[in-house]
Amino acid sequence: MKYKKLVRDNIPDMIEKEGYVPKTQILSDEEYLRALDKKLCEEVREYRRSGEIEELADILEVVYAAAQARGYSAEELMRIKTEKQAERGGFSKKIFLISKLKKG
Repeated sequence: MKYKKLVRDNIPDMIEKEGYVPKTQILSDEEYLRALDKKLCEEVREYRRSGEIEELADILEVVYAAAQARGYSAEELMRIKTEKQAERGGFSKKIFLISKLKKG
C-alpha cells in the first residue's frame, strides 16, 4: 500500500509492530514545509467531514509543527494569537460580515 504523505513520528514503529516493513525517507527542510502545508489541508478536510475533536487535535499538532519548522515557538504562536484576539476579538459572537459600505 502506498501513502506518500507526512506521518507522525511513531507511525513507522506502529507499522512494524503490525508485521509490515515501512519504507520512509527524511525530508529536506523545504520538502518538510510543503508536506506540512499539504498535511494541514488533509487534516482540515478530515475535520470538515467528521467534526470530531480528534481531528481538531490533529490540526493543532500540524500547526505547532509548521510554526516550529518556520522557527517559531509554541509560546510565540500563542502570544500572537492572544494579541490578535485582544485586538480583533475571537469568533464566539458568531458574526458573519455581509458587506462593508462607506459612510456618508
